[in-house]
Amino acid sequence: MDAIFYVVRTGCAWRQLPNDFAPWPTVYWYFTWWHDDGTVERIHDALRGRVREADGREAEPSAGLIDSQSVRTADTVPATTRGFDAGKKVKGRKRFIVTDTLGLLLAVHVVAANVQDRDGARRPLLWTRLDHPGVRKVWADQGFAGRLVEWTAQILGRDLEIVRKDPDQRGFQVQPKRWAVERTFSWLIAHRRLARDYETSPARSETMIRWAMIGIMVRRLTRGRPATRPGPRPLVGSASR
Repeated sequence: MDAIFYVVRTGCAWRQLPNDFAPWPTVYWYFTWWHDDGTVERIHDALRGRVREADGREAEPSAGLIDSQSVRTADTVPATTRGFDAGKKVKGRKRFIVTDTLGLLLAVHVVAANVQDRDGARRPLLWTRLDHPGVRKVWADQGFAGRLVEWTAQILGRDLEIVRKDPDQRGFQVQPKRWAVERTFSWLIAHRRLARDYETSPARSETMIRWAMIGIMVRRLTRGRPATRPGPRPLVGSASR
């Protein structure tokens, strides 16, 4: 796990893992195995509940936020899984995330960057409806307006509310309700492995995002606790001197 966190945080290639860790094929094998058998999702969801309870909330949320982020991809990413976002002028992939009001991840979906927000948002909204039935309301920006609002109400039975900018707004301003999901993107992009998409499949990209959130939540849960890293071990017989 330490080796996986190292890759996510520093952005190094698997083959460039320092010798202090296990051999890179072993680390990558665990990465793929825990992805395939759902271990990563179970760890992530258990930690999210712990973080919410530590913040005085119920383990399951009642409201959420959705947003998207377009990122460039490495040359090794297959062309069939990337596209061009004409609005952001980005050639790569687009990440859709649904978070709770604390900014903790509820659902993530990675697609080609040319997918429109109204289309790419359906799957993460559906997953949120199935995995978190207590979420009755989701806030989104103007890019998700239109038929997606009606689809969410008719098919999912949930309220998708569009947070619109003030017509007189000039420059950047923090938007009510939506600032938490934008902050989550800033948390993720601080991990070098996520500053650009290097994964061969979108599913692996989603797993990398979950690993980043696992690291964020672990640090949040242990914040303020005394350090537990052991110091140098005493020499044998030193206690009797």
